[in-house]
Amino acid sequence: MLKVLIADDHAIVRKGLRQLILEEYPTAQIGEVGDVESLVSLVIKDLWDIVICDISMPGRSGLEALQQIKEIKPSLPVLIMSMHSEDQYAVRVFRAGASGYLSKDAVHQELIGAIKTIQNGRKFITPGIAEKLVGALDTDKKLEPHEQLSNREFDVMKMLAGGKSITEIAEQLSLSATTVSTYRARILEKTALKNNADITRYALEKKLI
Repeated sequence: MLKVLIADDHAIVRKGLRQLILEEYPTAQIGEVGDVESLVSLVIKDLWDIVICDISMPGRSGLEALQQIKEIKPSLPVLIMSMHSEDQYAVRVFRAGASGYLSKDAVHQELIGAIKTIQNGRKFITPGIAEKLVGALDTDKKLEPHEQLSNREFDVMKMLAGGKSITEIAEQLSLSATTVSTYRARILEKTALKNNADITRYALEKKLI
């Protein structure tokens, strides 16, 4: 019997994923959580065949959850879902140990195929992601400034580029305003940008938002 743990902060998304899985696996046992803390807790308490996790969740991100899961249970497959394009997060999630990366736009068409691929011990990699991974392995390729940011710095950069204030980002990520300001300073230093307007322009040019 397939045991799947779904982590997404939107109940309607969890319901949709549950229905898709049960259509293919009627006897599947499915757990649902809406935040990273609950996700990690259930990973520790129970045995699962696969975790399906949204990359964008309140407080700690799905990427941070992935890293923690891999520390706790290195062999547990994790399929990361995202509304963001493959360009933004695919390389980061595979470096962190994900077994697959799935765009939410393609969930209905590709979810079951992704689960079956991962169940067979392989990674679910689309042609677009494969190209990105090959590029990431090219040691002669110079990294873009945003590719040198940590995962958390990258998250903060995208929020700043989207017009969010330090306070709003702090609330969304469950961090202090001081910590977010520190991340902002690191972002400006690593990217050689001067202010939030520059961050927004850069993000638009690189299609990060």
